[in-house]
Amino acid sequence: MPITDPLKKQIAQKARLHFKVCFVCGAKNPMAASRCRKCHGNNLRLKNRTLGIKK
Repeated sequence: MPITDPLKKQIAQKARLHFKVCFVCGAKNPMAASRCRKCHGNNLRLKNRTLGIKK
């Protein structure tokens, strides 16, 4: 069932799409992170936020 309330939808999108991912171990990290919480590596990337149909 889709979320129709715009405020709830915005909160859900922020939780699911706005974080960093470690290149080494794949752990989820907060946006403000400069090092991985799990492996302590410096190699972080932003979560890919492109929306569309999966192939």
